[in-house]
Amino acid sequence: MNRPSQLLRVQRPPVAPRPAATVLLLRDKSGGGIEVLMTRRSPTASFLPGAYVFPGGGIDELDARSHAAAARRPTQSDAHLTQAIAAIRESFEELGVLLARRADGRMADAEDIAALDRCAPFAAQCVARGLTLAADELHALAHWTGDRNMPKRFATQFMVARMPAGQTPVADESEQFEPQWITPADALERHAQGGFLIIFPTIKTLEKLARFESTDALFAALAHEEVLWDCCPRTGLIGGQERRHMEDESAYGELEMVSPDGQIFHPLDWQSEQPVALRRNVLRLTAPNAGVMTGPGTNSYLVGEAATGFIAIDPGPSDPAHVQRLFDAAGGDIRHIVCTHSHADHSPGAALLQALLAQGGRPPPVIRGLPSAPTARPASRFSPDRPLADGERLVLSGTSAEGAVSHSLQAVFTPGHAANHVCFLLEEDALLFSGDHILNGSTTVIDPPDGNMADYLQSLDKLDALCAQHGVDFILPAHGYVLGNARRVIARLHSHRLAREAKVLRAMQAAPDGTPQDWVRLAYDDAPPALWPVAERSLLAHVERIRALGLRHVSN
Repeated sequence: MNRPSQLLRVQRPPVAPRPAATVLLLRDKSGGGIEVLMTRRSPTASFLPGAYVFPGGGIDELDARSHAAAARRPTQSDAHLTQAIAAIRESFEELGVLLARRADGRMADAEDIAALDRCAPFAAQCVARGLTLAADELHALAHWTGDRNMPKRFATQFMVARMPAGQTPVADESEQFEPQWITPADALERHAQGGFLIIFPTIKTLEKLARFESTDALFAALAHEEVLWDCCPRTGLIGGQERRHMEDESAYGELEMVSPDGQIFHPLDWQSEQPVALRRNVLRLTAPNAGVMTGPGTNSYLVGEAATGFIAIDPGPSDPAHVQRLFDAAGGDIRHIVCTHSHADHSPGAALLQALLAQGGRPPPVIRGLPSAPTARPASRFSPDRPLADGERLVLSGTSAEGAVSHSLQAVFTPGHAANHVCFLLEEDALLFSGDHILNGSTTVIDPPDGNMADYLQSLDKLDALCAQHGVDFILPAHGYVLGNARRVIARLHSHRLAREAKVLRAMQAAPDGTPQDWVRLAYDDAPPALWPVAERSLLAHVERIRALGLRHVSN
């Protein structure tokens, strides 16, 4: 849910993308690895002049009407069949490569290729010569859609096929030039050195292709008929330079939130001097406490605007300079101070901020949150001026140039990371402030006795229900960028925790007389050993839950 009035810029509808298809023609390299056929586009082309690409182009109506001329797998959809036909046509028109079979099942050869006219209707020529398009040999690899801010966009299905034996690519010398076989690693290296122009989707596709040891391994990964990734990149600024991001990268959700239509203006640099606007009514100011446990630093948030005053969420560590910056960003008009939990990088700044606000001559706001439990460590003691109730709402209201405006923050109790952990829902904008319960870039530590894994998982379920009820898309964590696709994030986090718990259980079964140090080596074998002392805390939380569930002696 969006309030257009709170978006940072007026939205511009993106240009509708044109459907297209491309094919990566592959062969195994002697000694291991994959080679892919690439070609250079014309330097006068209207789209991507001079870039090295895979053969392909737009899908036309005739491609969709040519299904009868093609062979297909039983599991191949109509859409994928049309895309495969378009890719076969383009590879023939641009490079003279013919993915078609004769009536006896043999692949087309040089004689067949010479008999066809690259400029005449393609499928009809093949049928007339008794050739069947080998669309069943093409598998969907990925789907790329051009950036939302581009004036000309394509929605392109990337497909893969093995290069037919005995055929030699010959460029049309009009659209394409210089066909060449190259390994993904070599293409990327040549690009890095500046002599091989390739664009972002090509770069990322080559990076992923380089992970496969053979064409057989790649095609095995594609047997399910689903693309390995589907991407429409978003672009932010780092060091003033444009940097594009895929959906699985940490900054993507933040770019989606601040710029739904893809306009490029948002800085992604981590710094502590200036507030970062995420919406007109949401500012983030990151404390200068970056580290292994805090990532780029602890995020403090200001919710509100000049017409309503502000709510400060997590004023951060005991850092007077950081608190002063929060005060200045709000123009000194902070009506509520709330803390997600009592840890030392979240709550100590609350008292400093309150004292600073008291200097203004009016009663300062009270500090809200939940008091720390007796299980909290000494460094995490916290007593709010007034405890929050689960579901309690803090409401800012006022009148702006657009009329009456309100910002309502609902408290949502979420024990698990800490016994007194609270998340907050900004109701009008369906934004979830997750504190340390959900992070971007890592999973939060559950540290008994104040941390409890059973409570943590139940709180995840509670947040998922909340997101479903209110249509929450974005999560604003205490560490890292904004996360998009909130419910998928929660589902993956829940699944990750249970998968880790299964590994802990197997470790306990493999070493029934072992120590937590023994178990962590087995259960966290995918984590650097330097992190095992921290991982051991969460392992103990899993052990507590396993034993409470009576699973200690369950066999593998």
